[in-house]
Amino acid sequence: MSPKIAFQGELGAYSHEACAAARPDHEPLPCATFEDVINAVRAGDAELAMLPVENTTYGRVADMHRLLPESGLHIIDEAFVRVRIALMALPGTKLKDVTTARGHLVILPQCRSFLDANNIRPEAHADNAGAAAEIAARQEQGVAALASTLAAETCGLDILATDIEDQDTNTTRFLVMSRQPDMARRGDTHMLTSFVFRVRNIPAALYKAMGGFATNGVNMTKLESYMVDGEFTATQFYADIAGHPDDRAVQLAMEELAYFTSELKVLGTYPAAFARD
Repeated sequence: MSPKIAFQGELGAYSHEACAAARPDHEPLPCATFEDVINAVRAGDAELAMLPVENTTYGRVADMHRLLPESGLHIIDEAFVRVRIALMALPGTKLKDVTTARGHLVILPQCRSFLDANNIRPEAHADNAGAAAEIAARQEQGVAALASTLAAETCGLDILATDIEDQDTNTTRFLVMSRQPDMARRGDTHMLTSFVFRVRNIPAALYKAMGGFATNGVNMTKLESYMVDGEFTATQFYADIAGHPDDRAVQLAMEELAYFTSELKVLGTYPAAFARD
């Protein structure tokens, strides 16, 4: 039996595409919510989780930074998926026959130029791949879905047009997570380490906490703040750095960070994806 990798959404979703690219030897396991994805791995129903964390167009994925520290899982890899949007409909449908295109509220504005040029009315749907599956199940004529080419293959729909997004830079970053951490140095690129922390309630605590990375030459590739527990005074930070915890420079930087923090939790160490560069 093949190992499983869980993701949020329907078969054919962009998260499924990330799974197929990053772990082609794993069987995809669709889940309704991000919490279900995490629970599937924790319960042993899947070996890995594929979770989106940020998008170049829309920023970070809501709630993900809140879920990651409490998930009990560890980041072991990252993956990037360029969001290529295809228009798909029932077999035999011509582009001129399509009057309505369904897609998630996030994806509809990305295809506005194409839809306007072809007099196609956009219609919101909860899920892109789900829209494709719905059209196939109901055998709806004159209606198309906006989704990945994988969704068309999965649902048996014809692809009427590809790469119809207005911008060709829309990319989503995913994290591959496991029940067990993998601290081995691996891959053909440098290593990354991700962690969350809260600074102590002293003047200039964040400035001082970050000083160790600068003085030790550790590159911080990401730093984000977000509220916790609905309190304006409780701020947590998420960070990615280039390096491995065994690197002397990283050790010194993390020791200095720990001095100025009230909480510090490493989420994982993993190789940087080639797509990052």
